[in-house]
Amino acid sequence: TTHYLFIVVVAVNSTLLTINAGDYIFYTDWMWTSFVVFSVSQPTMLAVGAIYYMLFTGVPGTATYYATIMTIYTWVAKGAWFALGYPYDFIVVPVWIPSAMLLDLSYWATRRNKHAAILIGGSLVGLSFPLFNMVNLLLVRDPLETAFKYPRPTLPAYMTPIEPQVGKFYNSPVALGSGAGAVLTVPIAALGAKLNTW
Repeated sequence: TTHYLFIVVVAVNSTLLTINAGDYIFYTDWMWTSFVVFSVSQPTMLAVGAIYYMLFTGVPGTATYYATIMTIYTWVAKGAWFALGYPYDFIVVPVWIPSAMLLDLSYWATRRNKHAAILIGGSLVGLSFPLFNMVNLLLVRDPLETAFKYPRPTLPAYMTPIEPQVGKFYNSPVALGSGAGAVLTVPIAALGAKLNTW
């Protein structure tokens, strides 16, 4: 019981850290232009925290539990903005849970092998997370219109919404985000597991 209470406390705090890993990513004004940054920072934060606490308890399912707490906490933040009069689409809540389920599955299927959880699970998180979230972003109604109509009061001048230039630099933000996320998630998750053994 103490283990799970500990996870709840840390998962709530790590949600704040995850949000701050790309604060503007949650908002409609920058989500398209920053999708690759999002695809690196968010799965990395998810994999590191989830693997750390999954190995801490040794129980498959902990990663999904961890991601669920993050999701609930972020929906509360979305509700707060909505209560302030902003549109429902103003904040996009990342889809963490399916990727965390893949991480749990790899840990369970390999009979709780922590190296497999890091290598296989970390790769699955890095590859799947951008795909799930691109679908999530496609459901948002006209992000640019929302961005200009409802600018954030805390938005700095240098982050004023601009026309997305994604197509000029690379053909597929999903492919680039998935590749970068998968490559970077594994070594950083391994570092998290190493810290767990200390």
